[in-house]
Amino acid sequence: MKWSWRIGRVAGIDVNLHATFLILLGWVGLSHYLERQNFADVAGGLAFIIALFGIVLLHELGHALTARRYGIQTRDITLLPIGGVARLERMPENPKQELLVALAGPAVNVALAIILFAILVPAEALAPLSRVQLVGGHFLAKLLWVNVALAVFNLIPAFPMDGGRVLRALLAMRMDYVRATDIAASIGQGVALIFGFIGLFWNPFLVFIALFVWMGAAAEASMVQIKSALGGIPINRAMITDFRTLSPGDSLQAAVEYVLAGFQQDFPVVLDGRLVGVLTRADLLKTLAQKGQQALVREAMKSEFETADPAEMLENLFSRLQNCSCHSLPVVRAGNLVGIVTMENVGEFLMIQSALRGQEPMKMAPGSTA
Repeated sequence: MKWSWRIGRVAGIDVNLHATFLILLGWVGLSHYLERQNFADVAGGLAFIIALFGIVLLHELGHALTARRYGIQTRDITLLPIGGVARLERMPENPKQELLVALAGPAVNVALAIILFAILVPAEALAPLSRVQLVGGHFLAKLLWVNVALAVFNLIPAFPMDGGRVLRALLAMRMDYVRATDIAASIGQGVALIFGFIGLFWNPFLVFIALFVWMGAAAEASMVQIKSALGGIPINRAMITDFRTLSPGDSLQAAVEYVLAGFQQDFPVVLDGRLVGVLTRADLLKTLAQKGQQALVREAMKSEFETADPAEMLENLFSRLQNCSCHSLPVVRAGNLVGIVTMENVGEFLMIQSALRGQEPMKMAPGSTA
């Protein structure tokens, strides 16, 4: 994720901190100081926020480590002011496994709340929610109620919260996965409408949450429909077979001429019939700005790249294109370059297939993640 810094690695998973987290720290520090002009309050507020994000990290690790049991790796975890995001390679296809992965995060919060409850009750330090203060108050008591709130909030039956995936998994045990997603997404959007309506009269922040939930539900439904439509279709039915290649010794001017002629944006780089690199549009523009058109392709190309097999299913390819930093993938059979596949031509393939079936053309979901 852009504007994120790697701050560590836990259980083999990179943990990133988004830059907006610093804004949150500044806001918390300032609000605590203005309350009583006390720097001890500022230190306490910042410590609480750091502890809160430690809890969020444990929540996301619950998802990640449970998914690992089913052979699903987690690319990274990013901490944001609104919570955390664990980027799983994919969601489990088995509804029971998805149910356990989705419940693992809230289960961590419930376990932490029970531990804190066991500590606070003997010490007679447990405060009811109505007496919890933003500034001051018992530190562990506030953390207990934070865990309760995180567990309850995440179990709301609406995407992209865990409760939406729990609902979808339960429905998918009795019906088709796509229909289960549609029903769960519709319920989630209904929840969003309720949040938005209440927010208009009570708390404007609920309107923001409602928008977040509405968009998350729509994106999840669209994503599942696309993957379902691509299921069982090999890459060779959608790949580009009329394409241009470059050699490492070509100048970037040749790539510029191809781009302006409208052929393609990314170019396989071939030497003696062997694929040795990929020149992406982003790398082309960057090197043009630094070295000009006379620079050689070898100075701008990527020598480490992913490839696809023509027999690979488009469903898997769609996820790979979304999660890698590449715009296109070369398609290679038995060491020979036979095509190129991009997100655009996958989308065009979907629209053509929908039109042939007499349906409304299916649109890609920009910015959505698998």
